[in-house]
Amino acid sequence: MIDRIKEILAAVESFQPKSIEEVEEFRLKYLSKKGLIPALFDDFRNVPAEQKKEVGAEINILKQKATDKLNELKDALTVNAEGKIELDLTRPGDPFKIGSRHPLSIVRNEIISIFTRLGFIVADGPEIEDDNHNFGKLNFPQDHPARDMQDTFFISPDMNVLLRTHTSSVQAHEMSELKPPIRSLSPGRVYRNEAISARAHCLFHQIEGLYVDKNVSFADLKQTLDYFAKEMFGEHTKIRMRPSYFPFTEPSAEVDVSCTLCGGKGCNVCKGTGWLEILGCGMVDPNVFEAAGIDPEIYTGFAFGMGIERITMLKYGIRDLRLFFENDIRFLNQFTAAI
Repeated sequence: MIDRIKEILAAVESFQPKSIEEVEEFRLKYLSKKGLIPALFDDFRNVPAEQKKEVGAEINILKQKATDKLNELKDALTVNAEGKIELDLTRPGDPFKIGSRHPLSIVRNEIISIFTRLGFIVADGPEIEDDNHNFGKLNFPQDHPARDMQDTFFISPDMNVLLRTHTSSVQAHEMSELKPPIRSLSPGRVYRNEAISARAHCLFHQIEGLYVDKNVSFADLKQTLDYFAKEMFGEHTKIRMRPSYFPFTEPSAEVDVSCTLCGGKGCNVCKGTGWLEILGCGMVDPNVFEAAGIDPEIYTGFAFGMGIERITMLKYGIRDLRLFFENDIRFLNQFTAAI
């Protein structure tokens, strides 16, 4: 039945009358008591229960569009002395509806803009990756939990081909293919075998940064992230760094920003702490440099990674991750002014 509805909708939208009689024929064909659209409502009783919500919504949309089309034709068309239809040229033009970018795209572009001002370039890589670039070159041990099937989507039976679990794999390519200095930013989709909830999803987006050169220090990393936090969340934003562990960085840290909603005083969103976690970072492990053919005695570097969904939720006060993937126009229209 959905196919019938789409077929009728296409005919309604493409209808172009040549006479006033054809406009009346349009009304009779589609909207009269014996028209095609009322007939769909009669057939609706035979639709399976699990499809009624979808089909009912589509029929209502079709009826509304047909009614709007009829009213538009009546308002816009006049009949001249010869009985032919003419356009009313005095009628004001229809304004174009302003679209909106997806909130993830807005925040992604803003993050890229901040780091490109610091000299970072955007790098891209494959979403279908091999084990070596996703894990091996990034110092993941063979028994690391991330290599297990319950955490990673493997494609090949030998578990050598997989959907990348982070965009750090792009950095592995960069370090193997380019000579330092390297200053790159790697945005993209990543995949992890997780249950979908308000706080987690099997598909999400990351941006990871890498800076490799001579005499790069942890102080450079902190200054870079402090600049990013102030540019993204406001000049009064503060950061703190907590010791952590990542296989490809040592030392490693988790970075928090002062809560944007309560100003660090403590609220429900930050669970009374005044801080919100935004990303992980650290100095590139010498083992990663050696795997990429870079001399760790000459070069040092730092890396960081953040989830775009996490940053977007903090920036706009969104509490359910699933909203980003549902294509609900009521949600997306809120970001029209953010383009």
